Parts: sequence; C-alpha cells; structure tokens
Amino acid sequence: MQQTLREQTVLVVDLDGTLIRSDMLYESLWAACRADWTAGLAVAAALPRGRAAVKRLLAGRAMPDPASLPYDEAVLDRVRAWRAAGGRTVLVTATDQGPAERIAAHLGLFDEVHGSDGTTNLKGPEKAAFLTRRFGAGRYAYIGDSPADLAVWREAARAITVNAPEALRWQVEALGVETEHLGGATRPLRPYLRALRPHQWLKNILVFLPMVAGHQLHAGVLLQSLMAFVAFSLVASSVYVVNDLLDLAADRAHPRKRNRPLASGALPISHGTAMAPLLLGLGFLIAAALGPAFLGVMAVYYLLTTVYSFDLKRRLIVDICALACLYTLRIVAGAAATGIVLSVWLLAFAIFFFFALAAVKRQAELVDIAARGALGASGRDYQVGDLAVVSQMAVASGYVSVLVMALYVNSPAVSKLYSFPAALWGICLILLYWISRMIMTTHRGNMHDDPVVYAAKDRVSQICGLLIFALALVATVV
Repeated sequence: MQQTLREQTVLVVDLDGTLIRSDMLYESLWAACRADWTAGLAVAAALPRGRAAVKRLLAGRAMPDPASLPYDEAVLDRVRAWRAAGGRTVLVTATDQGPAERIAAHLGLFDEVHGSDGTTNLKGPEKAAFLTRRFGAGRYAYIGDSPADLAVWREAARAITVNAPEALRWQVEALGVETEHLGGATRPLRPYLRALRPHQWLKNILVFLPMVAGHQLHAGVLLQSLMAFVAFSLVASSVYVVNDLLDLAADRAHPRKRNRPLASGALPISHGTAMAPLLLGLGFLIAAALGPAFLGVMAVYYLLTTVYSFDLKRRLIVDICALACLYTLRIVAGAAATGIVLSVWLLAFAIFFFFALAAVKRQAELVDIAARGALGASGRDYQVGDLAVVSQMAVASGYVSVLVMALYVNSPAVSKLYSFPAALWGICLILLYWISRMIMTTHRGNMHDDPVVYAAKDRVSQICGLLIFALALVATVV
C-alpha cells in the first residue's frame, strides 16, 4: 500500500453500486414518488434534457437520508485504510452534486466531492476526461462497479472493482492496469425471490373459496381457479415490489424490514424497478385468458393496491378498510374466474373477518413500536395511544364475523348444501377461539408483522385450520 501511495496519492471512489449498494437516481425517484405521485410525470418531462437534468430535478424534490443508505462496508474499509496511510480520497459520481455532497458530509471520508451539475452527466467517458484534467492520466486509483467505468479504469493507475461479474472482471484485467476485485462476482437469486414475497401468496388461496363454498369441485373449475391464483400472485408480487420501493426509508428504519432485499441493497433498486412492470404484465396476460370479468377485478385490485401504496396506507382507519377490501377482492376474483355466484353470507363474513385481520396487523405494529419506545409508526397515521382503540376494532369485527357465520348456519340456504349442518356450529366455536387467541397473542407482542404469515407458521392455527376442514367435511358427507 505504501508504494502505491507514493506513486498515486488519490483514491477516486464511485458512488452508485460502489460506495452504496444502491443507485441514487432510483433512490431519489422513488422517494419523490412517495412524497408526490406526480413526480413520475415531471421526470418524464425532463428526460429529453438528459439524465443530468433528471437528477437535478429529483435532487430538488427528494433526498433520502444519507444515514439510512446501504453502504458497502468493504469499500468504506478501503477508503478508511487509504486515508490512514496518508492518501487523498475523492468521491466522483454521476449522482447530482447536491446529494453527493450530503453523503460525503455524512461519512466524513472524502477530501473532494464531484457530481453531475444538471448539464453534464459525470459518467463513463465524461468522468474519465474530468479525472484526467483534474489529476492526470495514471495518477489515481479508481473504485467502480459497472461497464461504464471501463473508460475510467483505462486511464487509472489502479483498477478496483466492486461486486463485478466475471465478464467485467476479465475486461478490466485486459486493460493492462493493476487490478483488484472486492466482493463477489455473482449475484445470488435469493434476494430476487424474497422480493416477490412468495410466502404472501398464501393469501391468494382465497380465490379457491368460491369453488369450495359453492361445492363446485370440478376439473375445469379447479383449472380456472389455479390460473386465477397464478395471476393474482404475479400481480400481487408486482405490488409488493412497488410497495418496497416506496417504503425504502421506512423499511430501513424498521428493525426487521431493513433486511428486505431492496432496503438492504441485496437487490438493486434498478432491478426492482424493472421487475414490477414485468410481473404486472405477466399477471394481466393470464388474467385476460380468464375473461373480462376476472380481468376487471384484477384491474380494480391493482388500482386499489396502487392507491394504497401511494396514499391510503398513511391514512387513519382508511388503510384498514382498504386491506379488508383487498382480501375480499381475492374471493370476488375467484368467483369471476369460475362464474360462480357469491352468496351475501360469504361476502358479509369476509369483510368483517378481514377487517379484523387488518386491525390485528396495525395492532401488531403499534405493540412493536411501543416496545421500542417510539411514539408513532413511520409512514402511518397511528400513535401508540391508539393501540387500545385498534385492539377493540379487531375484537369487535372478528366477533361480528363469527356472528355472521352463526346466522348463516341457521339459514335455509345451509340445508341445500350440507347434509349435517349442525357440524358447522363447531366451526363458529373454533373461529371464536382463534380470533380471540390471535388478538391476545398480538397484545403480548408475539405477533408477526403479518397475521396471515404468522397463522401459517403457528401450530395452534394449523390445528384450528385442520379442525375447521374436518368439520366442513363432516357437514357435507355425513
């Protein structure tokens, strides 16, 4: 290291994908969209003026907190070691000058900061020319991560790559400069799969409920329900990705959600931005094959989830109502895909039952916040003092759903579908117990962020589900 420093005393560090495991262009874009959904329109209008103009526009609209960004510790260690050995460090990035200066000020590791100025996008050949003018060819080491940095490495005395794929490593080594590689050469698939939240697809099993409740257990109906499940899962995953992009700042402030692929930097934000429309397109392609009714329900679902992500999730009580509607829409979608007519009883039970689950979800968040000593939920319109009211809403709505179930068991419609309707009373008792236990579990701080995911892993909930299935079977065949 000492010999290298005598020959070149400047270490030039890139920002996007190098110093941080993210991209400030996309960070700023999604932060701006979170603050104002019309930001996307403003960006589209600025595109003809070039990427530098877009970055300057976004820098003026939103700036993520530098303290929350996912920094690459290996790069930070290298910068600290270089400075400790007496070398100068410089941050040179295509990110706009304003955000670059705020990040450098937060870290306190750089002697100079140079970014795009609204006209010139300091990337690739533009960056190489700037560094040659500033320091001279072969008078600096450069840490970068992308093919755009090849022009810079060509003029550098030393090339240091960060998490570069094998093909890029070979290209850098072929330049004939001293080369060093930091990080892995391959990007694992696990973060991409986690970003889809496949465990949340469990909710989409609700599309099978009309088929089961209507006793329409035929091969054709099953195939239609399966297609509806796949379509819903793809569209839902698209929504989850968008939701995570909008919630980057809030997730990074959360003790568990900060490990999500996009928030942690394990999955590049640019890749997440591309995944969302791809998943949406595939989902709607399958939806179109199931007919206009199902396609219409999917469109309503996507519209509601989009509005929820941008606005409704931050509104008191409205967010709980929206979540209950989103759950119920899955049942409506199953009916639309198969042509089965839904009963009023099923819809009434669903809306109250899912309102209770949505309230439990908010209750769990408030219990967690209270345990951490905070006053309110980040990105939500709830305070710790609201906990008792939210818990009461969960209890009341859950019990009303059981009441609807009890009234249904005593209705004339039941005798047409079940040979032994009395067994359904057992389901009412199990639901009453399960709802009460879920709320008590949440009250004690043992609930997962999502009650559906918790129930899927909880042994008692699994036993309750098996008992409900057994009682429904007895009511049907005895």
